[in-house]
Amino acid sequence: MGIVDLLLIGIGLSMDAFAVSLCKGLGMKRLDMRQAIIIGVFFGGFQALMPVIGWVLGKQFESYITSIDHWIAFALLAFIGGKMIFDALRGVGYEEPAGQGGKLDYKELFMLAIATSIDALAVGITFAFLQVGIAGAVSIIGITTFLLSVAGVAIGHQFGVRFEKPASIVGGVVLILIGVRILLEHLGIIAF
Repeated sequence: MGIVDLLLIGIGLSMDAFAVSLCKGLGMKRLDMRQAIIIGVFFGGFQALMPVIGWVLGKQFESYITSIDHWIAFALLAFIGGKMIFDALRGVGYEEPAGQGGKLDYKELFMLAIATSIDALAVGITFAFLQVGIAGAVSIIGITTFLLSVAGVAIGHQFGVRFEKPASIVGGVVLILIGVRILLEHLGIIAF
């Protein structure tokens, strides 16, 4: 497996993280690059960590992992998306303490990072079978996801400043739809 193949895998795996980063940027009144980098580190870090875990687990646990990964991703994304919609409809927005940017919810960020990187676990199992050099592969996947996540926050922010409440609702709907897509894809109902 060459670098181009790994880069394409990295881009493919990072699309969910990019979409979630867009959603996070939508809710920001001010673009805080420090927070964008933290979001990128969470998503890039988990996208790099999950293939390593999958690689270590190897074939013996493949059927258990692939049989439930889509349900976990769906549940986490639907819960977080629903919460975003509920908060937007209640008028709860992105809080900004005096003198600093708004605070990140690290528990939410942790759950989002897991939800968007579960597919990478299965990719890691595949890497074990194909005897792919794991260090180079996860470096490419992690860096690609980091860069796309930071860009996603910045792009989302540009739209969110103008349309905060509708953008939060749309962001929540997008998260739910990503979860539904993951579920339907893994159940074989749709193919992407």
